[in-house]
Amino acid sequence: MSRVERRRGLIVWVKMFRNQYDTDVTTWSPAGRLFQVEYAMEAVKQGSAAIGLRSKTHVVLACVNKANSELSSHQKKIFKVDNHIGVAIAGLTADGRVLSRYMRSECINYNYTYESPLPIGRLVVQLADKAQVCTQRSWKRPYGVGLLVAGLDESGAHLYYNCPSGNYFEYQAFAIGSRSQAAKTYLERKFENFIGSSREDLIKDALIATRESLQGEKFRSSVCTIAVVGVDEPFHVLDQETVQQLIDTFEIVREEEPPAEAEAEAEAEAEAEAEAPPSTEQDAATDQSSGVDQGAAGGEQGGSPMDI
Repeated sequence: MSRVERRRGLIVWVKMFRNQYDTDVTTWSPAGRLFQVEYAMEAVKQGSAAIGLRSKTHVVLACVNKANSELSSHQKKIFKVDNHIGVAIAGLTADGRVLSRYMRSECINYNYTYESPLPIGRLVVQLADKAQVCTQRSWKRPYGVGLLVAGLDESGAHLYYNCPSGNYFEYQAFAIGSRSQAAKTYLERKFENFIGSSREDLIKDALIATRESLQGEKFRSSVCTIAVVGVDEPFHVLDQETVQQLIDTFEIVREEEPPAEAEAEAEAEAEAEAEAPPSTEQDAATDQSSGVDQGAAGGEQGGSPMDI
């Protein structure tokens, strides 16, 4: 074997075993990490964005519909579990379908046994225990999906996030998936008002947060899905026509703001001209010539008269 062949074999060997602690989900690294679980959490970050918001009486779920190609339809990201529970997923959709089917089965069994709806907290704990088992069995892999569980029970409205690691957290508002940081930033600025928001205001905030996660893409009803559950309102998904009407209303409001600002600037400029003292013809000619020069410079720089 030549020196070049031995070197190539060494490079291949190093690449294959550069991380000997991620071959098994039950193997700890010296730093106390489970890499397989971290990889599953990374899969959640790669999925399309999902957003949840809650008030005292309602919970709204929103997700971004992302198709693999222009010739295919998008995959369903919001699932109904029971009349009072629904989930939005980000990550591996196949795992999300399996977990939503498990949750639906648990709700049916509980309702059959106790003749009452399953409490949200108990279902979330059962779901977290099911995910945690996959982190302690060498023949299993963690679920590569994160779930936003929205529901309403006797204790009020709830919004939980279930992580592939088996952890779960309750939130006032949260966003998961790719490009969800912009939506989180918007939710962090507005979350204090969510607890007293009405159903319509909650849907509006969900749409705006979804628009923030698109980052410049055309926002229309075909790229998002909205679901609502609340007091005297079973969990259901809004149809595209209703969502498009809401989107059009919010876009019109945002487009009407710049003309209002321009009108205020024009009024301020008119008041400034009215208060200015009269000048001689020479001064007027000088001001006119200098104004032409400044106007040309302002035109090249793209500035408005108020910037001068």
